Amino acid sequence: MSSPVDRPEVVQPPVEEQVVPSPRHRREAAQRVREARDRLTSTSGTRPAFDHELLRQYAQTRISASYVVMLLVVSTGLLFGLSIGPLAAATWTTSILFVHAIIIRTCTKFLKEPSIPAVTRRARMRFIVLDLIYGLCWIAILVYPPGFDLLSNTFMMFLMLLVVAVSSMLSSSLPIAAFAATAPVTAGIAVNFAMRGTLENYVLALLALAAGGYFALLAHRLHSTTLATLEARAEKDALIGELEQAKAISDEARHRAESANVAKSRFLAQMSHELRTPLNAILGFSEVMKSEIFGAHAVPVYKDYSADIHNSGVHLLNLINEILDLSRIEAGRYELNEEAVSLVHIVADCHHLLKLRATSRGITIHEVFEQGMPRLWGDERAIRQVVLNLLSNAIKFTPQGGEIWLKVGWTASGGQYLSVRDTGSGIPEDEIPIVLASFGQGSNSIKSAEQGAGLGLPIAKSLIDMHGGTFTLKSKLRIGTEVIITFPPERVMSALAPMTEEAPPLQPERYDEPRDDRRRVRRKSIMNAGTGL
Repeated sequence: MSSPVDRPEVVQPPVEEQVVPSPRHRREAAQRVREARDRLTSTSGTRPAFDHELLRQYAQTRISASYVVMLLVVSTGLLFGLSIGPLAAATWTTSILFVHAIIIRTCTKFLKEPSIPAVTRRARMRFIVLDLIYGLCWIAILVYPPGFDLLSNTFMMFLMLLVVAVSSMLSSSLPIAAFAATAPVTAGIAVNFAMRGTLENYVLALLALAAGGYFALLAHRLHSTTLATLEARAEKDALIGELEQAKAISDEARHRAESANVAKSRFLAQMSHELRTPLNAILGFSEVMKSEIFGAHAVPVYKDYSADIHNSGVHLLNLINEILDLSRIEAGRYELNEEAVSLVHIVADCHHLLKLRATSRGITIHEVFEQGMPRLWGDERAIRQVVLNLLSNAIKFTPQGGEIWLKVGWTASGGQYLSVRDTGSGIPEDEIPIVLASFGQGSNSIKSAEQGAGLGLPIAKSLIDMHGGTFTLKSKLRIGTEVIITFPPERVMSALAPMTEEAPPLQPERYDEPRDDRRRVRRKSIMNAGTGL
């Protein structure tokens, strides 16, 4: 009794360790996304969601420029000390430096406080009041009684512009504070010039107001630029948060898919073993009864029943093998056993195997083979399975009296191709992706009496892809179908570069020498062969 069924090969693809995102990680990512969106969707005033960050930039700018402000105050005090007296100049310098120190201390304290709306509002009001006091201090020395010409008008205008420019730049993150610091100085200088009553002073007053307005506008533009930068950063944070959230969901979904794939592969391997075990008895005993080895049947119809049982068992075995092959290919566990093979010989053998089936259906198979074609470097079993699948499909879907053409030849790039063309019913164009998918069947296949599992074409395409070739299916309704597979030029044996030098033969072993000496002689001969000596 024959045993046509072998033990199955257990398909268990390796599972890489996946880091599944924890619920806490997903919650943190979602929280960051919500915070970023809240900052972007605030529409009241100057976007209150950015107030704290704007104040932080204001505080950092004032702290970083503290020495510049001190240098300006001390230099101004020294210059005015030559005209109004050292005591008055020292008193003014000390007062404005004291206000400046309070501002720096307030900024430093604010940077250490948490981002709370109440803290932000309180700090905002403090900064505005301190800048207002800072501007009033500058009025005390820049504005003097009319007719008491301490310095020239040009110097006064220059000093006013310098103070207004520095204050506007430092307080650009908080436009109200910039206005509080520069408006008193600008108004005081303009009023001082206007009270002199001359045309020249009127012009200087207008220039002072224009300069103050210009710097106020400049501070507003800087504030808009800073706000746009913060919005762009918030959008970036929102995108990063959404990407992290999407990545966490994707990783979790991928982990579940891989787990399901492993479970599927194990299930197929286990079920194939469980199905193959009874198939051994079914195929073996049905073959014995069909062949009538122990004597003829008393009832002749039993022989037909035995043949039907055997054929059904063979069909089930082929179906199990196809499912396992597809599972191995999808899991990346299918390995090619490559060697030098002849594509023409393989196609001719497959034609010989299926010739009887085609003849019984009245189908004529034509062979158009190129002569003298070199061998291919590939897996003979895989190529044979591809040819059998394509030729079986062609015979199955070709009607009585139809024709099939088998062509083997060269491609334009120097590779080799196989074409299987039939005169069957054809496949609708919209169903071609379906028949190339796993377990996919077209409408003609469903109507056919010889239905299959829909794995022949997907397995053939996957095997050709593993060889680096191409799989093309062309079909037209009521005209026929043609499948063309190609192998790249790199797999044609004639395309391989010949050896430049022949390796010298290995030195024969001398069995009268000790075993270690023989190993040294063999190692030396191999090294000489590798170096060309």
